[in-house]
Amino acid sequence: MSTLKPAAVRRVAVIGGSRIPFARSDGPYATASNQEMLGAALDGLVERYGLHAPGVVGEFVAGAVLKHSRDFNLARETVLGSRLDARTPAYDIQQACGTGLQAVVAAANKIALGQTESAVAGGADTASDAPLGVNDGLRKVLLEARRAKSPGARLRALAKVRPGHLVPDIPRNAEPRTGLSMGEHAAVTARAWGVTREAQDELAAASHQRLAAAYERGLFQDLVVPFRGLARDQNLRPGSSTEKLAALKPVFGLDLPEPTMTAGNSTPLTDGAALVLLASEEWAAERCLEPLAYLSAYETAAVDFVHGDVADGEDGLLMAPAYAVPRMLERAGLGMADFDLIEVHEAFASQVLATLAAWEKRGLAPVDRSRLNVAGSSLATGHPFAATGARIVATLAKLLAERDAPGRGLISVCAAGGQGVTAVLERP
Repeated sequence: MSTLKPAAVRRVAVIGGSRIPFARSDGPYATASNQEMLGAALDGLVERYGLHAPGVVGEFVAGAVLKHSRDFNLARETVLGSRLDARTPAYDIQQACGTGLQAVVAAANKIALGQTESAVAGGADTASDAPLGVNDGLRKVLLEARRAKSPGARLRALAKVRPGHLVPDIPRNAEPRTGLSMGEHAAVTARAWGVTREAQDELAAASHQRLAAAYERGLFQDLVVPFRGLARDQNLRPGSSTEKLAALKPVFGLDLPEPTMTAGNSTPLTDGAALVLLASEEWAAERCLEPLAYLSAYETAAVDFVHGDVADGEDGLLMAPAYAVPRMLERAGLGMADFDLIEVHEAFASQVLATLAAWEKRGLAPVDRSRLNVAGSSLATGHPFAATGARIVATLAKLLAERDAPGRGLISVCAAGGQGVTAVLERP
């Protein structure tokens, strides 16, 4: 009887990325679907790296958080509508705001184990074209009518429809277990960790200023493809400053003493899509493509934000990376001093600052702010939920490659549902 030998784990290369500029909801992309946005990002990647040939990409992995029923097979339908070979297998993945990074991890694992040589991974989300569900009362009436055995019974069922049944169920940015929005949860965490308004505004202003500088020096020239009249992220405010942000009124935590979270230090609802091209070293060498960086570690975590230590901030909704990163670094034998660049998804400025404080509390060295989100992040770009992880991977890989020296980068992404996805990129 023969047995299968375990496959040797291979290095996974980040070859490049492609995304469309992110747009504020109900703006330029108001009528663009997840599939259309994801397809635009994918076509950009296909053109840039010559991925037209059959079999050149082993798999396409992507997802969205806000999905219509028509998007049940989003990744596969995107492939069929794109310039990528129609015989490329595809599947959907979803882990709230961690979707894009989790898609990258899923694809990377198959490459690492030799199950495929290349893959494209990422995600898209539209807050403009959000699905509207049928009112649950109306749904039950319609199902009763469908099950009816006679025309009379069907009419009696339909006669139960009331005006209130015509009001659709609109998706809410709230946790089902608590009824609180992500912003309200973040406000509780901010207060627990003593995060100040001034520190939040300072971080938000820096995000805009750094993103503007990155565009000016051409960082995104081979990462962003124009779409529907946009060439840059619409949310970007190059002239943002702490003084301007200080004039904004709080919008979250209004029932708490001295609320600190405003629209300026919180991420706006956004539409967009982003993808990353991953491959084995052999695949890249055959095509004379120089990897930007390599994925070397990843970790996920979750917190009990319903029954856990929420009041003291330990188990706040967006605090899972505070557990995932120390665990990942311990496993990899690394510390904060080993990282040249650190990318923390900016769902809210307060959440970034609370995460940094939690890492220190758990024994990690303080983060050098000059290495944090050096090209801006979600506060400036916006945050299409499933696209953010792929945006960060591609940006960080490009930043590491620019250094033209060995380096290492850390990625931390918080997610709804009390989850977090983290990763390490390296350039040998």
